[in-house]
Amino acid sequence: MRGQKLRTVLATNFLWMVFVASEELTIEVGPSFNIAAEIGGSTTLTCNVTGCEAPLFSWRAQIDTPLGGKVQNQGTKSVLTIDPVGLENENYYLCIASCGNNKVERGIQVKVYSFPRDPEIEMSGPLIVGIPVTVTCKIPKVYPSEQMEIAFLKNGSEQAPDMESHDAMEENKESYLETKSLKMTFTPTMEDMGKSLTCEAKLFFHDMEFEFKEKKTTQILQVNTVPQNATILITPSSSVQEKDSVTMTCFSEGLPLPQIFWSKKQDGEDLLLLSENAMLTLVDMRKEDSGTYVCEAKNQFGTSRKEVEVIVETPLTMEISPGPKIDAQIGDSLVLTCTTMGCDAPLFSWKTLIDSPLLGQVYSEGNKSTLIMNSIGLENEHFYVCTASCGDKKVEKVVQVKLYSFPRNPEIEMSGPVIIGSPVTVTCKVPEVYPSELLEMSFWKEDSQHHVELHNINENVEENNLETKSLKITFTPTMEDMGRSLICEAKLPIDEMEFEPKERRTIQILQVNIPPKDTRLTAFPSDSVKEGDSVTISCTSGNVPKSQIILRKKTEMEDKKFESDTYVIRAAQLEDAGVYECESKNEGGSEVKSLTLDVKEIPKYFSPQLLALYCLSSLIIPATGMVIYFARKANHKGSYSLVDALKSKV
Repeated sequence: MRGQKLRTVLATNFLWMVFVASEELTIEVGPSFNIAAEIGGSTTLTCNVTGCEAPLFSWRAQIDTPLGGKVQNQGTKSVLTIDPVGLENENYYLCIASCGNNKVERGIQVKVYSFPRDPEIEMSGPLIVGIPVTVTCKIPKVYPSEQMEIAFLKNGSEQAPDMESHDAMEENKESYLETKSLKMTFTPTMEDMGKSLTCEAKLFFHDMEFEFKEKKTTQILQVNTVPQNATILITPSSSVQEKDSVTMTCFSEGLPLPQIFWSKKQDGEDLLLLSENAMLTLVDMRKEDSGTYVCEAKNQFGTSRKEVEVIVETPLTMEISPGPKIDAQIGDSLVLTCTTMGCDAPLFSWKTLIDSPLLGQVYSEGNKSTLIMNSIGLENEHFYVCTASCGDKKVEKVVQVKLYSFPRNPEIEMSGPVIIGSPVTVTCKVPEVYPSELLEMSFWKEDSQHHVELHNINENVEENNLETKSLKITFTPTMEDMGRSLICEAKLPIDEMEFEPKERRTIQILQVNIPPKDTRLTAFPSDSVKEGDSVTISCTSGNVPKSQIILRKKTEMEDKKFESDTYVIRAAQLEDAGVYECESKNEGGSEVKSLTLDVKEIPKYFSPQLLALYCLSSLIIPATGMVIYFARKANHKGSYSLVDALKSKV
């Protein structure tokens, strides 16, 4: 059975080979027999065979060089892929297919090219009306450069180049790549503004079916002009008086629009830059402002220049400083200065408007005069007139001197310590005020919810008639007042006077004092002890607020003070008895507590003293009896001899 199957398969294969041999073997190539491939890209060559189920393929280049690609065979199809394409791939490639004894081949002509970028337009310089400019169109990395055509078009119309196109070698590894360029020279006019300039490049292959490659670059022409026709407009005139103002405006044509610079000629024709605007305004002009003023209109392509002569005429004028109205503080020094213009050595004089004494020293030199007043007072509050004469010219200025005094912040004073429940009077004073009638004062207690009685007080100060203005508040402090603020504010609202500060304020935080309470004086274990016992005397206080505690013992001569609030008696003696006092005191007052310590005496049995007293009393009785006996006996004899008495006893 198995042999029969084998014979059947061999017979079938033989019949199939006879059938294939009888069909004609053909080959087709793609994408065409003549193609162009871009350098750096990839290209695919294909071979398709008919008339054979399993042909054998091979590829080779006509010039015996490496294929430079990869071959993939799939049944009746073979593909040669070249990636990337290089100059070495420009060749004639043969695809060979064989099937049994049959063999066919077909060729594909591959030409390579390079045209990677758009044309680049370069100008030899900016486009300036009337100045020739050379325009260059470059196409880099071209191959084959001889197959490329370049043309210039202005607004769509082709322009004839001034020079033939030429090739330039590109400095890179691919030395076969070239830069193709074309140059054209033309002279810009204003009509060229906004027109388009196009460089168009085409790459042809005349001997093959190849659609030409075309790239173009367009640039819009921006035409420039050099600044010209600079013009100066001056108002009100080129000849002005000192203190006047003059405005000079400069105009110029040019593209792009020129920037205007104003300068003034210095010695040696140097220019001092004044402004970068078209309009130059000079105010409060002086004699030294006379001179030549130069307008320069500039853009990046040139400069246009125009000059004008300005003359400043000097009248006789005067300035007074610090100003026509001066605010000065009483006690300070004051300096008034007159300065003239238009005369080098005028004659000066000073006076008050009411011809009162000047009360100051005058110093004049050149075109300046100074009046100095030291430690000014109310008698210096005047209108002062400075007069300057120069030939038949005369000028004068008036300055008003107004005085004020507001030297210190308000001062808050208490009538005594602030104690809960004890009325206290608080005074706010603003010293040495002028003009006092304009002073505004306010005095209040923060978050005050009970009645506050205010009292106005004026205190005169003899010197300079300055006054001290005061306000008083009387209130009874409570615990809620602790930490609150007393605020005294004073204002001297003289709007027409310029001085600082016009408002002063003082804030004082209330520290409310509470008299000591809950003071206790104790004796432990008792205030009545026996002689020799230990006793501790202690003094304590509520300690809110913090109090000072003094423990002392009252004596006839001077109280005995102890160093601490506790006194320990290790063995009480009779002299330790007495009155002890504890005093607790703080800013709010004091509290005194006292106690009496009683030390009891203990009887002393059979002590040496008691025994001596007992013996003495025992001898006194017999001795007394003997004296009485012998006295009686002596009365009988009429005399008494102690010696005899003793002898008889012996």
